[in-house]
Amino acid sequence: MSDSRSAELFERAKVSIPGGVNSPVRAFRAVGGSPVFIASAAGATLTCADGTRYTDYIGSWGPMILGHAHPAVVAAITEAAAKGTSFGAPTEGEVLLAEKVKSLYPSIEMLRCTSSGTEATMAAIRVARGFTGRSTVVKFEGCYHGHADFLLVKAGSGAATFGVPDSAGVPEGSARNTMTAAFNDVPGLEALFAAHGSDIAAVIVEPVVGNMGCVPPDAGFLEAILALCTKHGAVSIFDEVMTGCRLSSGGYQGRVGLTPDMTCLGKIVGGGMPLAVYGGKRAIMEQVAPVGPVYQAGTLSGNPVAVAAALTTLARLDAALYTHLEALGAQLEGGLNSALAEAGVEGCVQRVGSMITLFFTKGPVRHWGHASSSNTKQFAVFHQQMLSRGEYWPPSQYEAAFLSGAHTEALVAQTVKHAHEALRVVATSS
Repeated sequence: MSDSRSAELFERAKVSIPGGVNSPVRAFRAVGGSPVFIASAAGATLTCADGTRYTDYIGSWGPMILGHAHPAVVAAITEAAAKGTSFGAPTEGEVLLAEKVKSLYPSIEMLRCTSSGTEATMAAIRVARGFTGRSTVVKFEGCYHGHADFLLVKAGSGAATFGVPDSAGVPEGSARNTMTAAFNDVPGLEALFAAHGSDIAAVIVEPVVGNMGCVPPDAGFLEAILALCTKHGAVSIFDEVMTGCRLSSGGYQGRVGLTPDMTCLGKIVGGGMPLAVYGGKRAIMEQVAPVGPVYQAGTLSGNPVAVAAALTTLARLDAALYTHLEALGAQLEGGLNSALAEAGVEGCVQRVGSMITLFFTKGPVRHWGHASSSNTKQFAVFHQQMLSRGEYWPPSQYEAAFLSGAHTEALVAQTVKHAHEALRVVATSS
């Protein structure tokens, strides 16, 4: 879609900001064209710089489960800001937030606030290393846990090997203590533990992956992670920055009844503000300074304005909301599958709750090796066609889309109609 005001702003931005954006995927390089610059948002709708409106399926990459600019959240932020935007000292709100998170996540006995999901995962792994006295961390290909050096790794040769840097500027030494394995590969993980179990401090996983598109765990996969960690004295970490409070009020672990040793939360738990959480068993979290020897700090951790947004959002995560999201998700999933079949385009739709991805490859997608076989050229055409019809879909094949409580059956029906039209164009462009 041509948006002259956004194009103008993008050209200006590129002079002062690398790539013109403050996070890479926003640049639209995977789908072509210029990014849409947003002027405002309300409910399920974005308004761009030239006034064009879009139905939003990104929701700030997940946090906006209630929809944009929810009146109660805006009121809480305004009230809190009027009392002071930052103190660098404890507040009652932090205590209330900790108690609320603990009530939603029984696995979290103690917690700390940070300002981002990256900080939360980085700190959780540091604490796990301090608790176990070990150095090696296991992550899974296709899972993203923030941009800490030791987590920006890709697999070496073999099913599970020590990683190599996946970004310039990351020293080889930073990746040396990170091992990678294939998501949903229990035998591979068992072999890894058999060879290196006494060295492994932690295994970190997105319980439902959102950063290679929506990829759910196979039956027994997460249970195997927990069992292997327990057997070998390693710490299991669920990175629920994306899934936390989205797939249930208690995250994916609450949805399926699992209890990891540690959990990282962000996005929804911060009410759309820069706030995240890491926590877990008391014995592990008591390693954190000033109680224990593991240092972690942050000037804006537990920021009072962010805490106010968080508390207001979490208070509204009731059963009716998740029932609504499940119904909308099923409607969108069925509509996209119908559109694929009608257009004769090879693809699959994968969904868990209100997270969903249309993969342009034969499914089901179970791991990164399969996800990476997707036809990204077809996805780019699909994205361009959807955007031209007022649908703001994630500008990457490897990102999940999200629904919010502000979406309606009518909006989803309109999106499905546009997907039918977009996929017909995809079929003719192949």
